[in-house]
Amino acid sequence: MDYIKELSDQFRLMSWQIENVIKLIDEGNTIPFIARYRKEAHGSLDDQKLREISERLAYLRGLDERKEEVRTLIIGLNAMTDEINAALDSAQTLSEIDDIYRPYRPKRKTRASVAKEKGLEPLANEIFEQKKDSKDPLIMAEAFINAENGVETVADALQGAMDIIAENISDDAGIRKRLRVVAMAQSILCAKAADENTDSVYRQYYDYHEPVAKVASHRILAIDRGEKEEFLKVSVDFDINKALNIVCSTVLKPNSPCTETVRLAAEDAYDRLIFPSIEREIRNELTQKAQEQAMKVFSLNLRHLLMQPPVKGKVAMGLDPGYRTGCKVAVVDETGKVLDTNVIYPTHSQTKVDEAKKIVTALIKKHGVEIISIGNGTASKETEMFVSDLIHQESLDVAYMVVSEAGASVYSASKLAAEEFPDFDVTLRSAVSIARRLQDPLAELVKIDPKAIGIGQYQHDMPKKQLDEALGGVVEDCVNTVGVDLNTASPSLLSRVAGIISTVSKNIVTYREENGAFKSRNELKKVAKLGPKAFLQCAGFLRVSESKNILDNTAVHPESYDAVKKLLDLCGYTLENIKSGEICDIKSKINELGEDIVAEKIGIGVPTLQDIIIELLRPGRDPREELVQPMLRKDVLDMKDLKVGMELDGTVRNVIDFGAFIDIGVHQDGLVHISQICDKYIKHPSEVLKVGDIVKVRILSVDLDKKRIALTMKLNSPAEVS
Repeated sequence: MDYIKELSDQFRLMSWQIENVIKLIDEGNTIPFIARYRKEAHGSLDDQKLREISERLAYLRGLDERKEEVRTLIIGLNAMTDEINAALDSAQTLSEIDDIYRPYRPKRKTRASVAKEKGLEPLANEIFEQKKDSKDPLIMAEAFINAENGVETVADALQGAMDIIAENISDDAGIRKRLRVVAMAQSILCAKAADENTDSVYRQYYDYHEPVAKVASHRILAIDRGEKEEFLKVSVDFDINKALNIVCSTVLKPNSPCTETVRLAAEDAYDRLIFPSIEREIRNELTQKAQEQAMKVFSLNLRHLLMQPPVKGKVAMGLDPGYRTGCKVAVVDETGKVLDTNVIYPTHSQTKVDEAKKIVTALIKKHGVEIISIGNGTASKETEMFVSDLIHQESLDVAYMVVSEAGASVYSASKLAAEEFPDFDVTLRSAVSIARRLQDPLAELVKIDPKAIGIGQYQHDMPKKQLDEALGGVVEDCVNTVGVDLNTASPSLLSRVAGIISTVSKNIVTYREENGAFKSRNELKKVAKLGPKAFLQCAGFLRVSESKNILDNTAVHPESYDAVKKLLDLCGYTLENIKSGEICDIKSKINELGEDIVAEKIGIGVPTLQDIIIELLRPGRDPREELVQPMLRKDVLDMKDLKVGMELDGTVRNVIDFGAFIDIGVHQDGLVHISQICDKYIKHPSEVLKVGDIVKVRILSVDLDKKRIALTMKLNSPAEVS
């Protein structure tokens, strides 16, 4: 297969772009490295597009490998023909290859194989020929009666022959391909209740019918889960007349005494062998596509969640709410170092509440706490009300934010947390994690399995391997986009840097502990098992603020240091000018000379030159700081306080296929349905919204019993009555 042409056509890219991407991947380069430091080679494609190309390349190569496997197997059976060879060459999917191989695949005992053992294959072949001058099949069958073989009557012989014909028809790759295409376009997905009298969250699917071609991904996943939990029975309905017309038009020859027998065998083939298989394939394809869509949404949500702006330079208090076991408290300094811990009981008696207020107030004043991070789990609302009351009663200059605590319990019970806080109770580790999530979401969340972070619906229904790869890729891209401080990063954060495996990340920390802080990027080469290839991949993503070379605290790759020196000489600057911020007019100087000319003179491409300029103007920059800052609060609302028509500011917590969940300051997130996001038509909410966005919404309805809040972002539309 011509991978370059195939991928160029699919992604609508130039052949040189695909050729270079394939070469870079095959050389063992990581996607973040290719995306950031080889822009000239591929035309500045982003990391997401590069991952898509890499995944598709792997699929195509797997397809070719399967073709060769099947080709070898068929050749081994001495059954290869020019027709089969050509069919294998033109096959575009694994299903098509499996259809070609189906007649030659070793089969378990079937009705057809039993009939063949009884010597009925010649009869089947003769009937299937459907010659115009053939005898009646009943007369043909008489010659095959053999009691020793278990063929005692004409009916036995004829039935066995029809079983063989049915299986042969079922094995016809062309028939299956046509049926698959038509069925995908015209069949109906049906669901009904396993028990009408049993209520469940799947009630809307108790009598459900929708064309397969139009079923939304989230509905497919809901139906799949409902079937798995045995609340639903699911089937695919396809017009049998259309199906039989496709089958019969392929295999029937008119005006033969055998035509009707073949017709009956064809109907049996479709009903007993083909349709159940096609139905499974349709269901599998629907599920696969729905899972792919879901994983795209999860990945998008995770990307935006990880890239939330950090609240830097502030002492933070983390509160992990709870009823029986109390609310766990942890205070961390500006760097995330734990300063103090405690447990309070703000949901118990008034005495306990008063005591809790004294403890929290004392901790705030003692450590200069500026922000409070509250987990959104059990007792979150009560804890939020406690904090809000305390802020106003004591006139504290403190703001708070309710953060998702998804995965905090997973982290706190992990081996990593035990190594980080060996003397802390599990619950106290959660409080530390919640505090740090506000300070630096990325550094804290990388410690947690992405599936546990709560970035969508149905993530636990996804294929583990594919989901891990998809979300792992997102984490890797985010970490490398932001960059990592070599002297403060944890092993878990370092292991997400391009080119650094888990063993090497631990070796980096060990080296740091034994030798003190790294003084330059170049010192990395002394770390055990970090060879030249790994250094090339990771160096540009690691920051060393303590280095004498200012470039070590930027995203400029060491391979471009000579180019930077030439650039500075050309523009009349030094490295010291970068430190002092005295190169503000470097852009204008380069524009005067011409970007192309400058790039050529210093031996790099224009995209690399542009990236270098950005880094020189803002050494040590954090791209997240350019995004909208998280919304901090000092007051609390209750669902009972909400009125239809009320306008509020909220934070997007989750984006899904049919809308987005918005945190508006009450314990329950509100839903903005896709139809209420904007006036223009959109295919998916992610076209407009992303996790972390601050949006203005209006209350459409409030259902206290079901704890549902309907919101709209179409603020000029008239309010609905609750």
